[in-house]
Amino acid sequence: MGNRDLEPRVRARLEDLANTQLLRTLQAPSGKDFSSNDYLGLAASKQLHDAMILGVQKEGCGSTGSRLIRGEREAFQSVELHFAKFKEAERALYFSSGYLANLAVLTTFPEDGDIVFSDELNHASLIDGTRLSYADCVVFPHNDVPALSRLMHQHRGEGRIFVLVESIFSMDGDEAPLAEHAQLCRDQGAYLIVDEAHAVGIYGERGSGLIEELGMQADVFLSVNPAGKALGVSGAFVAGPDWAIEYLVQKARTFIFSTASLPAIAWALEASLTYVISGTEIRKRLIRSAGLLRERLLEAGIFVKNGRSQIVPIIIGSNERAVVVANLLQARGFDVRAIRPPTVAPGTARLRVTVNVGISDETIDSFVSALIDAFKNEKCTAVSS
Repeated sequence: MGNRDLEPRVRARLEDLANTQLLRTLQAPSGKDFSSNDYLGLAASKQLHDAMILGVQKEGCGSTGSRLIRGEREAFQSVELHFAKFKEAERALYFSSGYLANLAVLTTFPEDGDIVFSDELNHASLIDGTRLSYADCVVFPHNDVPALSRLMHQHRGEGRIFVLVESIFSMDGDEAPLAEHAQLCRDQGAYLIVDEAHAVGIYGERGSGLIEELGMQADVFLSVNPAGKALGVSGAFVAGPDWAIEYLVQKARTFIFSTASLPAIAWALEASLTYVISGTEIRKRLIRSAGLLRERLLEAGIFVKNGRSQIVPIIIGSNERAVVVANLLQARGFDVRAIRPPTVAPGTARLRVTVNVGISDETIDSFVSALIDAFKNEKCTAVSS
């Protein structure tokens, strides 16, 4: 044994990943964007750019410490107040990433003797947060409320019950049946936690998410709202009752022991919220473009699930074929990435196509045409699906 034994093991596993088309590479953006989460095009907008520069000029670059020491800024407090109002919540707390926010929630509230019911397609950060908690976890079939109800009756204990879902699921783009989940939680005395990563900034009259659109603010215990997708910046807000947010400040290890984010991010987030709240038409345009893409794909005989979200998965099947199709599309100038296990289940490798407001109708038509050609290409047909 010794440190020389680790390298052969790691190299063998890297080789296995390569042989199964699961080896990932770091690839800079190139071509027309059909893969990012910058749904409203805010990441490169002048409004956020100017706000960030002003923030750096006023606050400097680094925060110098955690927010409980010297990393706190009035800008963080201000944007948290505005975000809480945006979500119609009592209070909000900003974290450096959505991953850290989900870990904070799930390692702070569920305790030994409690139970977390988690949708089987939840994001890795929700899965990992549940694993790191001391609570028991029961995974329920995706969006299956009757199955969840049966499991809740089977596993009823003395502790508190939490139900954990995404409002828009990141890899499938479908919506959680939040109203049904909320009713079940009311009946069972459970706490509903909703990750709004792919809904905040898009849905609802003011763009605060699917919770707002459904009028369910009073039914959700906590919402986690990443700011690096439609909001175009980075980090995440947890929104909920004042007592719960205060408890996160006191107990959440990913908040307490993390250096605070670049203060200028708070300035950019203020600009983002202002834009989103006033951007009703651009949000409608995004949903319309997503609908057009689905329509064109179906017309071409390419199966896509029903839905309205800006995430349009095209299931390929095999890892190798998904990589081949993605490479062919990239060669035609479309930035699409192959999504493979463990991000998705084995046998469901896919193109996770996303729509943003910068994509024209003509570009959608060109993309679908290129996709049809890719499926017909001999490099693709030579690979089994």
